[in-house]
Amino acid sequence: MKQNKVSFLSFLTVLSFFFLIFSYPTKKLPEDKLHEKKFNEKYSIFAINKPENLNFCSEALSIKSDDIWERMDKELLKNIYWQSNTMLYIKRAYKFFPIIEPILKANNIPNDFKYLALIESGLENVVSPSNAAGFWQILPSTARDYGLEVNKSIDERYNLEKATKVACDYLNKAYLKFGSWTMAAASYNKGQNGISRLIENQGTNNYYNLYLNSETSRYVFRIIAVKEILENPKKYGFVYRQKDLYVMPKYKEIQVDTTISNLARFAKKQGINYKILKQLNPWLRTTSMPDKSRRKYILKIPTDPSILVFDDFETPNLEE
Repeated sequence: MKQNKVSFLSFLTVLSFFFLIFSYPTKKLPEDKLHEKKFNEKYSIFAINKPENLNFCSEALSIKSDDIWERMDKELLKNIYWQSNTMLYIKRAYKFFPIIEPILKANNIPNDFKYLALIESGLENVVSPSNAAGFWQILPSTARDYGLEVNKSIDERYNLEKATKVACDYLNKAYLKFGSWTMAAASYNKGQNGISRLIENQGTNNYYNLYLNSETSRYVFRIIAVKEILENPKKYGFVYRQKDLYVMPKYKEIQVDTTISNLARFAKKQGINYKILKQLNPWLRTTSMPDKSRRKYILKIPTDPSILVFDDFETPNLEE
């Protein structure tokens, strides 16, 4: 009997609770307030304010036009909210821009073109479906036309200094042809002949007025977007310390004009290993460096002992 009484009281308690919930007057929030409340409690995605004074190589980009702003906004948002990728851009730029910048300057190419290399490859030695390779994504035929060696064993598209010089030569020719660094950049993607045909067919030599394919239409906007973010990282929420950035290891350069039949043995004689030799000299594509013509090559050999992190394990004696 006592147990039944307790059960009945519990039932009344639960019934009263539901009555209070459904009968209590609630104030309905406007839809936009509910939206704001919901997302502020978790993770907010902000639209960005229009940046001022956007330009490429001091050639102004006007975002008064809705079309131009939509294209610019797209590239800014893609790079701002793909945070991991853009943070890697920032880290790698600190490592490789000091190599690229002086070569651009020596060849009278505006400094902004370092961002072209960044969007082309992410500053990694990638290969495209069309077989363009290296930081500057140079095609084999273009590389050979500009004097780079490209074969099974040696591919100088992966030599950052030489590839940057080739990119400079191409861009200087494009600028002389089109009279605009913006159009020179567009031609790096579309090709000089392709851009010339578009100008002739559409009657304008202004990149922002041309009707372009999807890739070329985005191309200069992508460059300007990464430039804007990397030059104003905190403005767009990228926070890092100096120690977080990647650095190029200290190295010496040695000149070689003979065949190296075994690069692993050569590396060991230099006090490093095969992996490190290949990382600093990615233009070496196989396990040897043939040089029948006695051509002079420059190899980078790291001098910082801390680059060798691990000692090799002893080879076990399998007979024991």
